[in-house]
Amino acid sequence: MIPAIFGLGGPQLTADERAFFREADPAGYILFGRNCVDPQQLRALTDDLREIHGRDRLLVSIDQEGGRVARLRPPHWSPFPCGEVFDRLYQLAPASAIEAARANATAMGLELAAMGITVDYHPPLDLRVPGAHDVIGDRAFGSDPMQVAALGRATLEGLAAGGVTGCVKHMPGHGRTDVDTHKALPTVTATADELEADLAPFRTLNHALIGMTGHLVFTEWDAENPATLSETVIRDIIRGQIGFDGLLLTDDIDMEALGGTIPQRAARAHAAGCDVILNCWAKMDDMQGICDVLPAMPDATTARLDRALAGTRIATAIAPEHSELLAKRDALLALAGTPA
Repeated sequence: MIPAIFGLGGPQLTADERAFFREADPAGYILFGRNCVDPQQLRALTDDLREIHGRDRLLVSIDQEGGRVARLRPPHWSPFPCGEVFDRLYQLAPASAIEAARANATAMGLELAAMGITVDYHPPLDLRVPGAHDVIGDRAFGSDPMQVAALGRATLEGLAAGGVTGCVKHMPGHGRTDVDTHKALPTVTATADELEADLAPFRTLNHALIGMTGHLVFTEWDAENPATLSETVIRDIIRGQIGFDGLLLTDDIDMEALGGTIPQRAARAHAAGCDVILNCWAKMDDMQGICDVLPAMPDATTARLDRALAGTRIATAIAPEHSELLAKRDALLALAGTPA
Protein backbone atom coordinates (compact mmCIF):
# COMPACT_ATOMS: atom_id res chain seq x y z
CA MET A 1 0.00 0.00 0.00
CA ILE A 2 1.25 3.48 -0.93
CA PRO A 3 0.94 6.09 1.88
CA ALA A 4 -1.00 8.55 -0.25
CA ILE A 5 -4.58 9.76 -0.65
CA PHE A 6 -5.51 10.59 -4.23
CA GLY A 7 -8.26 12.62 -5.90
CA LEU A 8 -10.51 11.49 -8.74
CA GLY A 9 -11.10 13.34 -11.97
CA GLY A 10 -14.89 13.15 -12.22
CA PRO A 11 -18.13 11.46 -11.18
CA GLN A 12 -17.04 8.04 -12.46
CA LEU A 13 -13.69 6.31 -12.56
CA THR A 14 -11.96 6.29 -15.92
CA ALA A 15 -10.40 3.09 -17.19
CA ASP A 16 -6.94 4.60 -16.60
CA GLU A 17 -7.80 5.56 -13.02
CA ARG A 18 -9.22 2.14 -12.27
CA ALA A 19 -6.12 0.36 -13.55
CA PHE A 20 -3.75 2.78 -11.79
CA PHE A 21 -5.51 2.61 -8.44
CA ARG A 22 -5.66 -1.17 -8.55
CA GLU A 23 -1.91 -1.32 -9.16
CA ALA A 24 -0.83 1.51 -6.84
CA ASP A 25 -3.11 0.56 -3.91
CA PRO A 26 -3.20 4.02 -2.27
CA ALA A 27 -4.20 4.44 1.37
CA GLY A 28 -7.39 6.17 0.27
CA TYR A 29 -9.20 8.81 -1.76
CA ILE A 30 -10.57 12.34 -1.41
CA LEU A 31 -13.77 13.56 -3.05
CA PHE A 32 -14.66 17.04 -4.29
CA GLY A 33 -17.73 18.65 -5.83
CA ARG A 34 -16.60 17.40 -9.23
CA ASN A 35 -17.11 13.85 -7.98
CA CYS A 36 -20.53 14.36 -6.36
CA VAL A 37 -23.55 14.70 -8.65
CA ASP A 38 -26.33 13.06 -6.65
CA PRO A 39 -26.64 10.35 -3.98
CA GLN A 40 -27.09 7.43 -6.38
CA GLN A 41 -24.05 8.40 -8.46
CA LEU A 42 -21.88 9.11 -5.44
CA ARG A 43 -22.68 5.84 -3.70
CA ALA A 44 -21.94 3.96 -6.93
CA LEU A 45 -18.56 5.72 -7.11
CA THR A 46 -17.56 4.88 -3.55
CA ASP A 47 -18.76 1.29 -4.00
CA ASP A 48 -16.56 1.14 -7.09
CA LEU A 49 -13.54 2.25 -5.07
CA ARG A 50 -14.16 -0.40 -2.43
CA GLU A 51 -14.52 -3.04 -5.12
CA ILE A 52 -11.07 -2.19 -6.47
CA HIS A 53 -9.48 -2.84 -3.08
CA GLY A 54 -11.77 -5.60 -1.86
CA ARG A 55 -12.27 -4.07 1.58
CA ASP A 56 -15.19 -2.21 3.14
CA ARG A 57 -13.04 -0.22 5.55
CA LEU A 58 -11.46 1.98 2.89
CA LEU A 59 -10.43 5.59 3.56
CA VAL A 60 -12.85 7.54 1.36
CA SER A 61 -12.69 11.14 2.52
CA ILE A 62 -14.20 14.56 1.97
CA ASP A 63 -14.04 18.16 3.25
CA GLN A 64 -17.52 18.58 4.72
CA GLU A 65 -17.32 21.21 7.44
CA GLY A 66 -20.45 23.19 6.60
CA GLY A 67 -20.74 26.79 5.53
CA ARG A 68 -18.38 27.68 2.70
CA VAL A 69 -16.42 24.42 3.01
CA ALA A 70 -18.93 21.82 1.89
CA ARG A 71 -18.57 19.47 -1.07
CA LEU A 72 -22.07 18.03 -0.64
CA ARG A 73 -24.74 20.71 -0.95
CA PRO A 74 -28.50 21.10 -1.45
CA PRO A 75 -30.69 20.07 -3.16
CA HIS A 76 -29.33 16.53 -2.83
CA TRP A 77 -27.74 16.91 0.59
CA SER A 78 -28.54 18.90 3.74
CA PRO A 79 -27.07 22.34 4.44
CA PHE A 80 -24.78 22.50 7.46
CA PRO A 81 -23.65 25.71 9.22
CA CYS A 82 -20.11 26.97 9.68
CA GLY A 83 -18.25 26.93 12.98
CA GLU A 84 -19.05 30.57 13.76
CA VAL A 85 -22.72 29.68 14.28
CA PHE A 86 -21.81 27.39 17.20
CA ASP A 87 -19.41 30.03 18.52
CA ARG A 88 -22.29 32.52 18.78
CA LEU A 89 -24.47 30.08 20.70
CA TYR A 90 -21.57 29.18 23.00
CA GLN A 91 -21.37 32.80 24.16
CA LEU A 92 -24.93 32.48 25.52
CA ALA A 93 -25.23 28.81 26.43
CA PRO A 94 -22.10 26.65 26.25
CA ALA A 95 -23.85 23.34 27.00
CA SER A 96 -26.47 24.02 24.31
CA ALA A 97 -23.76 24.88 21.78
CA ILE A 98 -21.93 21.65 22.53
CA GLU A 99 -25.13 19.65 22.14
CA ALA A 100 -25.97 21.46 18.89
CA ALA A 101 -22.51 20.74 17.51
CA ARG A 102 -22.82 17.06 18.43
CA ALA A 103 -26.28 16.72 16.83
CA ASN A 104 -25.09 18.56 13.72
CA ALA A 105 -22.05 16.30 13.33
CA THR A 106 -24.04 13.13 13.93
CA ALA A 107 -26.51 14.10 11.19
CA MET A 108 -23.57 14.93 8.93
CA GLY A 109 -21.96 11.57 9.69
CA LEU A 110 -25.17 9.69 8.88
CA GLU A 111 -25.34 11.39 5.47
CA LEU A 112 -21.70 10.67 4.72
CA ALA A 113 -21.94 7.03 5.83
CA ALA A 114 -24.87 6.51 3.48
CA MET A 115 -22.70 7.85 0.66
CA GLY A 116 -19.94 5.35 1.48
CA ILE A 117 -17.64 8.05 2.93
CA THR A 118 -15.62 7.02 5.98
CA VAL A 119 -13.50 10.10 6.84
CA ASP A 120 -14.42 13.78 7.10
CA TYR A 121 -11.70 16.46 7.30
CA HIS A 122 -13.50 18.12 10.18
CA PRO A 123 -13.22 19.71 12.74
CA PRO A 124 -10.74 22.54 12.34
CA LEU A 125 -9.23 23.34 15.74
CA ASP A 126 -7.64 26.55 14.50
CA LEU A 127 -8.33 29.63 16.61
CA ARG A 128 -9.98 32.67 15.11
CA VAL A 129 -7.33 35.37 15.44
CA PRO A 130 -8.27 39.05 14.93
CA GLY A 131 -6.58 40.58 11.90
CA ALA A 132 -5.59 37.24 10.36
CA HIS A 133 -6.50 36.17 6.82
CA ASP A 134 -10.06 34.87 6.58
CA VAL A 135 -9.06 31.52 5.03
CA ILE A 136 -10.02 30.20 8.50
CA GLY A 137 -12.35 33.01 9.57
CA ASP A 138 -15.91 31.79 10.13
CA ARG A 139 -14.80 28.17 9.88
CA ALA A 140 -13.36 28.43 13.40
CA PHE A 141 -15.28 27.44 16.51
CA GLY A 142 -14.03 30.59 18.22
CA SER A 143 -10.95 32.26 19.61
CA ASP A 144 -10.85 30.66 23.05
CA PRO A 145 -8.86 27.40 23.16
CA MET A 146 -11.11 25.70 25.69
CA GLN A 147 -14.23 26.56 23.69
CA VAL A 148 -12.70 25.38 20.42
CA ALA A 149 -11.68 22.10 22.05
CA ALA A 150 -15.16 21.58 23.55
CA LEU A 151 -16.93 22.13 20.23
CA GLY A 152 -14.27 20.13 18.40
CA ARG A 153 -14.73 17.21 20.79
CA ALA A 154 -18.51 17.28 20.26
CA THR A 155 -17.95 17.26 16.50
CA LEU A 156 -15.59 14.28 16.64
CA GLU A 157 -18.05 12.41 18.86
CA GLY A 158 -20.98 13.24 16.59
CA LEU A 159 -19.21 12.12 13.42
CA ALA A 160 -18.20 8.88 15.14
CA ALA A 161 -21.80 8.27 16.22
CA GLY A 162 -22.76 8.61 12.56
CA GLY A 163 -20.14 6.06 11.50
CA VAL A 164 -17.46 8.46 10.24
CA THR A 165 -13.99 9.32 11.57
CA GLY A 166 -13.17 13.01 11.92
CA CYS A 167 -9.82 14.68 11.39
CA VAL A 168 -8.44 17.52 13.50
CA LYS A 169 -6.71 20.25 11.52
CA HIS A 170 -4.47 22.12 10.82
CA MET A 171 -1.67 21.21 13.23
CA PRO A 172 0.02 23.00 14.90
CA GLY A 173 -2.51 25.80 14.20
CA HIS A 174 -3.61 27.80 11.15
CA GLY A 175 -5.38 30.70 12.82
CA ARG A 176 -2.49 33.21 12.64
CA THR A 177 -1.99 32.97 8.88
CA ASP A 178 -1.67 36.24 6.97
CA VAL A 179 -2.21 34.67 3.55
CA ASP A 180 -4.25 31.84 2.01
CA THR A 181 -2.01 28.77 1.83
CA HIS A 182 -3.71 27.80 -1.43
CA LYS A 183 -1.90 30.80 -2.91
CA ALA A 184 1.23 31.53 -0.83
CA LEU A 185 3.33 30.43 2.14
CA PRO A 186 2.57 32.20 5.45
CA THR A 187 5.22 32.96 8.04
CA VAL A 188 4.10 33.09 11.67
CA THR A 189 6.43 35.02 13.98
CA ALA A 190 4.53 34.47 17.23
CA THR A 191 6.53 33.48 20.29
CA ALA A 192 6.41 30.10 21.99
CA ASP A 193 4.26 31.57 24.76
CA GLU A 194 1.81 33.02 22.25
CA LEU A 195 1.65 29.73 20.33
CA GLU A 196 0.63 27.85 23.48
CA ALA A 197 -2.93 29.00 22.80
CA ASP A 198 -2.82 27.56 19.27
CA LEU A 199 -1.55 24.21 20.54
CA ALA A 200 -4.05 23.92 23.38
CA PRO A 201 -7.10 22.57 21.45
CA PHE A 202 -4.95 19.99 19.67
CA ARG A 203 -3.35 18.94 22.95
CA THR A 204 -6.80 18.51 24.52
CA LEU A 205 -7.92 16.34 21.60
CA ASN A 206 -4.61 14.59 20.98
CA HIS A 207 -6.44 11.26 21.12
CA ALA A 208 -8.08 12.03 17.74
CA LEU A 209 -7.56 9.20 15.27
CA ILE A 210 -6.59 11.41 12.30
CA GLY A 211 -4.88 14.79 12.13
CA MET A 212 -3.74 17.10 9.34
CA THR A 213 -0.76 19.43 9.15
CA GLY A 214 -0.76 23.04 7.95
CA HIS A 215 1.54 24.63 5.37
CA LEU A 216 2.84 27.45 7.58
CA VAL A 217 6.34 28.44 8.67
CA PHE A 218 6.64 29.00 12.42
CA THR A 219 9.86 30.90 13.01
CA GLU A 220 9.87 29.93 16.68
CA TRP A 221 10.32 26.26 15.75
CA ASP A 222 11.69 26.08 12.19
CA ALA A 223 12.34 29.26 10.24
CA GLU A 224 13.15 27.38 7.03
CA ASN A 225 10.38 24.82 6.52
CA PRO A 226 6.59 24.87 6.73
CA ALA A 227 5.14 22.50 9.32
CA THR A 228 4.21 19.89 6.71
CA LEU A 229 7.85 19.61 5.62
CA SER A 230 9.49 20.16 9.00
CA GLU A 231 10.87 17.19 10.89
CA THR A 232 11.32 19.50 13.89
CA VAL A 233 7.69 20.62 13.98
CA ILE A 234 6.32 17.12 13.41
CA ARG A 235 8.62 15.40 15.91
CA ASP A 236 8.90 18.04 18.63
CA ILE A 237 5.60 19.90 18.39
CA ILE A 238 2.93 17.66 16.84
CA ARG A 239 4.15 14.31 18.17
CA GLY A 240 5.94 15.83 21.16
CA GLN A 241 4.27 18.86 22.75
CA ILE A 242 0.79 18.12 21.40
CA GLY A 243 1.22 14.39 22.00
CA PHE A 244 -0.67 13.34 18.87
CA ASP A 245 -0.18 9.66 18.00
CA GLY A 246 -2.85 9.22 15.34
CA LEU A 247 -2.60 9.05 11.56
CA LEU A 248 -0.92 12.27 10.42
CA LEU A 249 -1.88 13.54 6.96
CA THR A 250 -0.49 16.46 5.03
CA ASP A 251 -2.80 19.21 3.90
CA ASP A 252 -3.12 19.14 0.10
CA ILE A 253 0.41 19.19 -1.32
CA ASP A 254 -0.85 20.85 -4.50
CA MET A 255 -1.23 24.14 -2.64
CA GLU A 256 1.02 26.98 -3.77
CA ALA A 257 2.39 27.40 -0.25
CA LEU A 258 4.79 24.57 -1.06
CA GLY A 259 7.60 24.64 -3.62
CA GLY A 260 9.14 22.01 -5.87
CA THR A 261 7.44 19.35 -7.95
CA ILE A 262 4.53 17.39 -6.49
CA PRO A 263 6.63 14.22 -6.08
CA GLN A 264 9.38 16.25 -4.40
CA ARG A 265 6.86 17.72 -1.97
CA ALA A 266 5.51 14.24 -1.23
CA ALA A 267 8.97 12.83 -0.55
CA ARG A 268 9.92 15.73 1.74
CA ALA A 269 6.68 15.53 3.74
CA HIS A 270 7.02 11.80 4.22
CA ALA A 271 10.67 12.13 5.23
CA ALA A 272 9.70 14.83 7.74
CA GLY A 273 7.32 12.43 9.46
CA CYS A 274 3.90 12.75 7.83
CA ASP A 275 2.26 9.33 7.65
CA VAL A 276 0.19 9.91 4.51
CA ILE A 277 0.42 12.40 1.64
CA LEU A 278 -2.79 14.13 0.48
CA ASN A 279 -2.80 14.90 -3.25
CA CYS A 280 -6.12 16.25 -4.45
CA TRP A 281 -6.05 17.15 -8.10
CA ALA A 282 -6.16 13.77 -9.83
CA LYS A 283 -3.31 14.47 -12.25
CA MET A 284 -2.06 11.08 -13.38
CA ASP A 285 1.57 12.18 -13.87
CA ASP A 286 1.70 13.60 -10.35
CA MET A 287 0.09 10.54 -8.79
CA GLN A 288 2.46 8.22 -10.59
CA GLY A 289 5.39 10.39 -9.53
CA ILE A 290 4.29 10.18 -5.91
CA CYS A 291 4.15 6.40 -6.15
CA ASP A 292 7.66 6.40 -7.59
CA VAL A 293 9.17 8.33 -4.65
CA LEU A 294 7.25 6.97 -1.66
CA PRO A 295 8.10 3.69 0.07
CA ALA A 296 5.47 1.08 0.84
CA MET A 297 3.45 1.96 3.91
CA PRO A 298 5.31 0.87 7.07
CA ASP A 299 3.62 -1.30 9.68
CA ALA A 300 3.26 1.56 12.17
CA THR A 301 1.33 3.66 9.63
CA THR A 302 -0.82 0.69 8.64
CA ALA A 303 -1.71 0.20 12.29
CA ARG A 304 -2.71 3.87 12.63
CA LEU A 305 -4.80 3.66 9.46
CA ASP A 306 -6.55 0.50 10.65
CA ARG A 307 -7.24 2.09 14.04
CA ALA A 308 -8.64 5.22 12.35
CA LEU A 309 -11.09 3.20 10.26
CA ALA A 310 -12.08 0.60 12.84
CA GLY A 311 -15.21 2.43 13.99
CA THR A 312 -16.47 3.45 10.55
CA ARG A 313 -19.50 1.85 8.96
CA ILE A 314 -21.14 2.04 5.56
CA ALA A 315 -24.92 2.47 5.71
CA THR A 316 -27.45 1.37 3.12
CA ALA A 317 -29.50 4.55 3.67
CA ILE A 318 -29.56 7.66 5.82
CA ALA A 319 -30.75 6.60 9.27
CA PRO A 320 -34.24 7.81 10.30
CA GLU A 321 -32.92 9.82 13.27
CA HIS A 322 -31.19 12.16 10.80
CA SER A 323 -34.18 14.52 10.57
CA GLU A 324 -34.64 14.54 14.35
CA LEU A 325 -30.99 15.50 14.83
CA LEU A 326 -31.29 18.39 12.39
CA ALA A 327 -34.44 19.60 14.12
CA LYS A 328 -32.71 19.40 17.51
CA ARG A 329 -29.74 21.36 16.16
CA ASP A 330 -31.97 24.06 14.70
CA ALA A 331 -33.98 24.45 17.89
CA LEU A 332 -30.78 24.91 19.90
CA LEU A 333 -29.28 27.38 17.44
CA ALA A 334 -32.52 29.37 17.55
CA LEU A 335 -31.69 30.19 21.18
CA ALA A 336 -29.07 32.58 19.81
CA GLY A 337 -31.35 33.81 17.04
CA THR A 338 -29.12 32.08 14.50
CA PRO A 339 -30.58 30.12 11.58
CA ALA A 340 -28.72 26.96 10.63
